[in-house]
Amino acid sequence: MTYSRRLFMKSALASAMTGATLSTLGPSLQQFQAQAASASGYKALVCMFFFGGLDTHDILIPYDPASYSAYGEIRQGLIARYAAQDGNSRARARLLPLAPENAADFAGRQFALPPELPGIHSLFQSGRAAVVANVGPLAEPTTRTQFNNQSVNLPARLYSHNDQQSTWMANQPEGAQFGWGGRFADAILRAGSAQVPEFTAISTQGNQVFLTGEHVLPFPVDLDGAGRFDLIESFRDNPFGQDGNRTYERLRAHFLQSGGRSNLLERDMGLALAGALDKNEAFNLAVENAPELQTDFPGSGLSRQLQAVAQTIATRNTLLMNRQIFFVGRGGFDTHSNQVGSLPRLMGEVDAAITAFQSALEEIGAADDVTLFMASDFGRTLAVNDDGTDHGWGSHHFVIGNAVRGNRIYGDVPPPAFEHDYDSGHGRLIPTLSVDQFAGALGRWFGLNDSELLTALPGLAAFDPRVSAASFI
Repeated sequence: MTYSRRLFMKSALASAMTGATLSTLGPSLQQFQAQAASASGYKALVCMFFFGGLDTHDILIPYDPASYSAYGEIRQGLIARYAAQDGNSRARARLLPLAPENAADFAGRQFALPPELPGIHSLFQSGRAAVVANVGPLAEPTTRTQFNNQSVNLPARLYSHNDQQSTWMANQPEGAQFGWGGRFADAILRAGSAQVPEFTAISTQGNQVFLTGEHVLPFPVDLDGAGRFDLIESFRDNPFGQDGNRTYERLRAHFLQSGGRSNLLERDMGLALAGALDKNEAFNLAVENAPELQTDFPGSGLSRQLQAVAQTIATRNTLLMNRQIFFVGRGGFDTHSNQVGSLPRLMGEVDAAITAFQSALEEIGAADDVTLFMASDFGRTLAVNDDGTDHGWGSHHFVIGNAVRGNRIYGDVPPPAFEHDYDSGHGRLIPTLSVDQFAGALGRWFGLNDSELLTALPGLAAFDPRVSAASFI
């Protein structure tokens, strides 16, 4: 009975706080500041999720002449379309070559970024970004022979969008209850390193499982950086004029006073709603009173999401937060067709958004304390299907921030070829680093100890924690 009631109250709280609009009402923040635990410093993780499956074969591109020639032969159909559409944007001469400090690790092979990523290229070259190569869900280390012989445990439902999104976020296919971002937040709360649970995990993409923990739920914000109490906000400043505003005020007062009911369920529901309203108004007041960002963010949806994250981080001292985890996302990466027409535009949008975000972090003095990492359902095939690519498995990911040991490529980058030891077919990369190892490195920087990491990432026990990925931050 107690467990079911607790779940019900969490669901009610999440429903009450879904959506977003700026509230100009708000109580004093002193009641929340009084909850502050003693912990020093601030750190934040920002997960940028690309829904659909990003083709990172088209992002980390072979650049030395021999590798580029092999790559071009396999992908000649796509490269020809790039040439016809926008002046040969994937020709070797237009790529942005990387000069990583660990170039010797790749036995003469060189790599480049596409021309749509000049900002990320600059961050990489200046040591504020790194590439972590060939990451993906794994149950245990896996080779091509083991995969073909079915002699190894594999993640469930490979190549399925919903299931692999969930596996990336929560280590299980669709239906998972808790994500590793939420479990990180749980660990921080247990350690007393975050003050207000509702503000520890923040999403611009609604209730994502990635940010759902046993004690933490994602706090949704809109593109203006504010939270919304959907149950009553629809009455505020609406076309019904003063009648709508009066209804809003009455409902607000009702929820704030509804904890005194005699019925147990009504009282718990009232207390949950009143608490949600209090937290929502406190958050909005903090955002409203924070200095306005001077950084110019482009107008894309992804850019506005990162702007909302930056605005939230700017309130960290007001809300006395020491650790936060954010989730932003962008769809459109399921490029079975018209990859040439869509992917350059999408990556240009990503590049502009990240460049502005890093500038905003510098502006608010948080650039050393925030690490952004990219994730996606899966990579895509090296093989092409006329003008697109199919679902893959392992993929390459950027990690960005001043704390990153940048200007390096971590992990293994398989060659642009088929039937090597980490090809599961058609250039679908078998990951050489698991999501657990990737997440473990981020979690350790975030402040989790070995025991907390194994609780948040139970699959980590199947892998050597001393892999090179652990050194990217």
